[in-house]
Amino acid sequence: MTNDTYFVHDVKNDEINITALTDDEQKELNTQRKLVAEKKAEEDARAEANATAKAALLVKLGITADEAKLLLA
Repeated sequence: MTNDTYFVHDVKNDEINITALTDDEQKELNTQRKLVAEKKAEEDARAEANATAKAALLVKLGITADEAKLLLA
C-alpha cells in the first residue's frame, strides 16, 4: 500500500512539492480516519434512534409533528 501524499506550495519560488507521508504519519492518519468513521456511525445511529422514538411517541399520542410543534410553541 502506498502512503498518502500532501502538497506544499512554496510561494517564494512558486513551486509545489509533493511529499509522501512517512509510515508513522500514515498509520496515525489511518487511525484518525477510523475514529472519525466510528464517531459518525455512532452519531447516525443515535439520530436514527431519536427519530424512531419521536415518531413512536407521536403515534402513541395520536398527533402529527405539526400539531406537536403547535403544542410546544
